[in-house]
Amino acid sequence: MKKIIALTIASGLLAACSASESPTDSDTQAQSAETSAPAFTTYDAEAFHATTSVGLASSAGLAFSPDSTRILVSSDESGVFNAYAIDIASGERTALTASEDDATYAISWLPDSDRILVNADSGGDELDHIYVRDEAGALYDITPGDNLKAQFVGWSEDGREMWIATNERDPAAFDIYAYDTASYEAVMTFENTQGLEIGDISSNGRWVAMIENVSSADANIYLIDLQSPDAEPQLITEHEGNIAYGVYEFTPDNSALVYATNEHGEFIQAWSYTMADGSHAPLVEADWDVMFVSHSPSGRYRVVGVNDDGRTEVSVTDTITGDPLTLPELPAGDIGSIRFSRDESEIAFIINSSTSPSNIHWVDLETQEHRQLTDTLNPAIEESHLVAAEVVRFNSFDGLEIPGIMYRPHQASAETPVPALVWVHGGPGGQSRIGYSATIQHLVNHGYAVYAVNNRGSSGYGKTFFHMDDRRHGEEDLGDVVAAGDFLRSLDWVNEDQVGVIGGSYGGFITAAALTFHPEAFEVGINIFGVTNWVRTLESIPPWWGAFRDALYDEMGDPATDGDRHRAISPLFHAANIQRPMLVIQGANDPRVLQVESDELVEAVRANGVHVEYVLFPDEGHGFQRKENRITASNAYVAFLDEFLRGNTPAN
Repeated sequence: MKKIIALTIASGLLAACSASESPTDSDTQAQSAETSAPAFTTYDAEAFHATTSVGLASSAGLAFSPDSTRILVSSDESGVFNAYAIDIASGERTALTASEDDATYAISWLPDSDRILVNADSGGDELDHIYVRDEAGALYDITPGDNLKAQFVGWSEDGREMWIATNERDPAAFDIYAYDTASYEAVMTFENTQGLEIGDISSNGRWVAMIENVSSADANIYLIDLQSPDAEPQLITEHEGNIAYGVYEFTPDNSALVYATNEHGEFIQAWSYTMADGSHAPLVEADWDVMFVSHSPSGRYRVVGVNDDGRTEVSVTDTITGDPLTLPELPAGDIGSIRFSRDESEIAFIINSSTSPSNIHWVDLETQEHRQLTDTLNPAIEESHLVAAEVVRFNSFDGLEIPGIMYRPHQASAETPVPALVWVHGGPGGQSRIGYSATIQHLVNHGYAVYAVNNRGSSGYGKTFFHMDDRRHGEEDLGDVVAAGDFLRSLDWVNEDQVGVIGGSYGGFITAAALTFHPEAFEVGINIFGVTNWVRTLESIPPWWGAFRDALYDEMGDPATDGDRHRAISPLFHAANIQRPMLVIQGANDPRVLQVESDELVEAVRANGVHVEYVLFPDEGHGFQRKENRITASNAYVAFLDEFLRGNTPAN
């Protein structure tokens, strides 16, 4: 089960946001030379969200068709995510699914046919099922059942079986089943009686790697030999103290497990464990977190992604020669989601930047021919009118240096200062990173500076920084957000009387907490799917979170013993303090932040006589899956800010 490793307990949904290409200190940012603003066009939310979001098939799946003429992708060009096939020669896209309601994501081609695998939940409830689309276009749910969640794990090396994990036996544990690719009959391969997290299964079906999340700072990796008569989990990461571990993948030859650990320093490194002799060895060492490690089908090429100060630096190495893979000249931006054809002669990948959304590219490794297969930015938008982001740091209330990502509107200057927003990512433990955001660009295009703060407790800056807010959420991390607002007010191109705060998921909690516990720190707040009652949220965690719940309790506190603290930091119980206007966004089907959280907060704020606007989406869960809803929300943000932030004047 190839994945990005963050080694956090974070489950924030709205954490992604763009950043610039080079670090800039706060003094440089504050004292930047005044220049005349370039000409640019103001675009509406419909224009920004007419941009198409695309993604390649799962890293555990097969992105290239059996004949290598097409690439399997997910796209929301219809307004809802569906699976498409892109013809490499012509660039033509063919819709393979046609959902009008539930987002449907591409997983893999089947190894020997034009059948594909996709997954979808129902209305954002996060109870994903896996479907097969046959050659005639019919969809079959191969993981039926109520209150069931399914995950694709991988393919057997002969392509006759696919491994899928489901919680059908126990809602809190995922067992692994082998599904026959002809009959779709399933046989349990591994019964996960301990409720561990599935890391990966080797392609020969012999080895399973499992993760035990002891706490937010401590984990173990267990290896199970399915050929052994007892198949008992074997601990392979014996250690003392708090050390985090995660799983990248088994090597294609099934000889070793590639795993993540921060045992040897501040940052996550990649190590290997050889099954034959039980030896451990370093594989990838970097000055930042190693986010992912994967291999081409034969293992000849190794792909490594490093989280370099909010940017993804990707390298591809020929393991035979040790040389980097040669690629032709490519557009500027971060490369990601590299997928190899089955004979390793071609690759598909994504390039993304703060001013350009993800596009899918293809390269023939022998001829070096390159094709960009998608052009996802709305052609009505001129890319030069968008704003490239900068990494900017400032010193917080206690002197700690805090990183963040700044978007400065073209028209911002000392003569024409602009309103500004502190953007708070999800989590806890998320990170605002480089990447295109239609929502942020829409705000900036309408004259709002956005500073995406990576407060203490954010991932990507070392384990010490990450754990600074453990069991102190809503305290120092909130102080960093308030200090970020003060930092914005210190810039001569920001209107010091017009600074607000906005955030989603955990960032929505921080937004509401800022208005509650620092009622004069910001002029307005926008709370998107935010937790407001930690007592209820922690008591209503879905059962399929399993052992992850224990790690969350370790970081946030156990509701059975820490209820007083949870009440103390929950905005709902102190809503009488809120004095400034608030906009609240909520999905009715949200399984993480229940609708009642926002209902009660809105009622409490209105009881104060404070202006609050409430936008409830009946067909969303924890985040936006439907383009029309993203447009509605973006329009609501700007309309609210135009009235209550830009229209704000200092109190007499």
